Amino acid sequence: MRIGVYVDGYNLYYGGRGIMGGSGLAGWRWLDVRRLAEDLIARRSGWSGARVERVVFCTARISGASHPTGSRDQNVYLRALKAANSVDVIELGRYVNRVATAPLAVKGPKGKPVVATAAWPIMVQDAAEQPVSDARFMVSVARREEKGSDVNVASHLLLDLMHKRVDAIVVISNDSDLAFPIAQARQLVPVGVVNPTRNYVAGALSADAGDGVGGHWWWQLAATDLTNAQLPPRIGTLSRPPGW
Repeated sequence: MRIGVYVDGYNLYYGGRGIMGGSGLAGWRWLDVRRLAEDLIARRSGWSGARVERVVFCTARISGASHPTGSRDQNVYLRALKAANSVDVIELGRYVNRVATAPLAVKGPKGKPVVATAAWPIMVQDAAEQPVSDARFMVSVARREEKGSDVNVASHLLLDLMHKRVDAIVVISNDSDLAFPIAQARQLVPVGVVNPTRNYVAGALSADAGDGVGGHWWWQLAATDLTNAQLPPRIGTLSRPPGW
């Protein structure tokens, strides 16, 4: 049984940060993606004769201008993944820096934004010096965003199914934008969905284990899943970055 594994690298990284309690803790970022997938499939899938045939890692390069250390460390890691045969394909999207404008807000129930309005001790007045109690505060902020990983994950898994290169797939992401390609894949092959975040599995990625061809499964990553699947500290001339 040939397994294709498709990874949203940014979803995995930021999810791992949340699982591990922040980016400062060492021992989890030097991740062996193939080993992680093999361990999860062996423990969770129930698939007979499963063999990881193909690992596709979708990410985007960090801007060296705005984050030189992160860019350098990421470059070492991507080279290490290829050198260790931990992935077969690294598909790059884009990393975008931009200025975004939005209403000032705070987190409400379940993390949903609640827009802040004028109230004492900060009140907005109109030209007649009368309070405008429902006024909103518009703010502009710098945003760094990764673009393209979800599309690249979807494209690779559907192409591999179309060309019959795999007999089952595993997707490592909790991005609800992948709901359609994953639902289509379930009609053709068994599918495993690995949630790399502390949040619940996105509702759009849920289904019945018997949908389509059946044999589907779900798993939420734990800290031990990450720490137990690490690359060797040194791979040829490449060394694990300090703090990783």
